[in-house]
Amino acid sequence: MTAEQLRNSILQEAISGRLVPQDPNDEPAAMLLEKFEARRAELIVEKKVKLKDNVPLPIKEDDIPYELPAGWCWCRIAQYTQKVTDFVASGSFASLRENVKYYDTPNYAVLVRTKDFRANFSKDLVYTDKHGYEFLENSRLFGGEMILPNIGASIGKVFIVPTLPFRMTLAPNSVMTRFFFDYQREWLYYFFLSPFGQETLSSISSATAQGKFNKTEFKQILFPLPPLAEQKRIVAKLEELLPIVEQYGKAQKELDELNTALPARLRQSILQEAISGRLIPQDPNETADELKEQLLQAVNNSPFKKKWNSELIEDEELPFDIPDNWRRIRLGDIVYTLTGLSYSKGDLEKKVSNPIRVLRGGNIQSGSWCTKDDDVMIAPEFVKKDIFLKKNSFITPAVTSLEHLGKTALIREDHDDIVAGGFVLYLMPYDDRNDSLMEYLAYFFQSAFYNSFCKTITNKSGQAFWNISREKLLKLPIPLPPLAEQQRIVAKIEELFEQIDKISQ
Repeated sequence: MTAEQLRNSILQEAISGRLVPQDPNDEPAAMLLEKFEARRAELIVEKKVKLKDNVPLPIKEDDIPYELPAGWCWCRIAQYTQKVTDFVASGSFASLRENVKYYDTPNYAVLVRTKDFRANFSKDLVYTDKHGYEFLENSRLFGGEMILPNIGASIGKVFIVPTLPFRMTLAPNSVMTRFFFDYQREWLYYFFLSPFGQETLSSISSATAQGKFNKTEFKQILFPLPPLAEQKRIVAKLEELLPIVEQYGKAQKELDELNTALPARLRQSILQEAISGRLIPQDPNETADELKEQLLQAVNNSPFKKKWNSELIEDEELPFDIPDNWRRIRLGDIVYTLTGLSYSKGDLEKKVSNPIRVLRGGNIQSGSWCTKDDDVMIAPEFVKKDIFLKKNSFITPAVTSLEHLGKTALIREDHDDIVAGGFVLYLMPYDDRNDSLMEYLAYFFQSAFYNSFCKTITNKSGQAFWNISREKLLKLPIPLPPLAEQQRIVAKIEELFEQIDKISQ
């Protein structure tokens, strides 16, 4: 059970009369209602409440939502509260702008907003001067009022105004309903927090995008009223239990975050062990010399070599040790780069029955790629055949957000109907026959070391995008195991990742 489910269950038990034992000696709630009516009559005489305000409708048998314990009764908001009022700013918006000034440093009074309750009035308060406070006379707060935002996404929130050592008034842009009490406000507060209370507020809210509940209907809301003594016992029990539930919720959140993060951390640990040569036992009879020589020979024999010249790899470039039978090699000794398809908006206007799909940065995930419903489709006549996706090549965003930087996908088969776009970089192998090496590289590209390296070879483009330098990328140092060990490393990674997936599920 989640903390929210537990909290809701406790609140529902409270408003159903099952949280604490009943005491037959308690004064029944019906007598409490009589006192409400007497007090309301006094307020009308004192002209503190208008005769038409808070007039409750009769409660019919069909109105009763569920059965209550002995001594309880159903009550309407109009019977329980001394006054229910919306804050309505005096005058026009022009007069508000003229008379209410906003300050971000302490001034005469605080302009109270919904978010101030959530922050416990501890930060980012907004103030007004004496003139603004007096102009907002009808919206002053003194502590003890209950506040319900009655429009927009905050519907369903409930707050009790704390008693604070400064003047308070509702901000002119606030849309809230206030209650004034002579009675125990905490009971109504917890009622509105309960699932039944939340459902009730939702039922009187309009179905517009903003949502707003009707104050006339609001006053006629039915809620269960226990004897006053039992109200106090229930509130005391809730104040004892709910902080424990909150602590449980925090612990649960931390555990959930750990459970979410742990698989990723485990994978990174496994990958680091793999590229450091510590994941599986070494075979001293194997060496990467022959493989390295074959790779360098493939570069020299390739028409795509262009101006690439391999350089000696310094020890500090690869900040971890590797086994003696491994070798260091640069990415440019294995692959060359191609740029993806460039096209104009006009090219996309031509519709054909056999279009070519264009992958963008968002299609590339860590180690794999996917298609999307909103992929760009282009006529074949605008596409050169040499950039169709080829087996054992890689694609990686060349211009992307920091979040997606370094994500690299291995292409495991040829595709004659898919290319990558102009902001995507192809990493094409000089020798595309070595499946084992490409699978090993696919996992190397998912390592934290590779991700950190990519961040050091980029420059920012505009507000949100980063360009990766292909020249610097080709200088990436790679720890090269013997070919047979690559196969064993890949098999072990796949075995361990599968176990992590099962544990996560």
